Amino acid sequence: MQTLTKILVVSSILGLTSLMANDGAVLYKACATCHGQNAEKAALGKSQIIQGWEKEKVISALNGYKDGSYGGAMKGVMKGQVSKLDDKKIDALATYISTLK
Repeated sequence: MQTLTKILVVSSILGLTSLMANDGAVLYKACATCHGQNAEKAALGKSQIIQGWEKEKVISALNGYKDGSYGGAMKGVMKGQVSKLDDKKIDALATYISTLK
């Protein structure tokens, strides 16, 4: 039940952020629920830690989640999270994530 609650919270936040500018920091707030404020956590204890990823790696992963060609245990959750992100938002998010150290 706790996992479902986190998914619903993230989905709600992501929906709200789609109304805002293509600001990576703003967009990342939806990600921080599971990945941590500085991308230092394995989301729900199952994903890779994304802190320190290069921008291109983030873009590739997010696009892969979108089209179903990428992902392990979190594939289903992430597909829903990224489905509403267009290329500009993915680029902004990837730029921001790549700065987290």
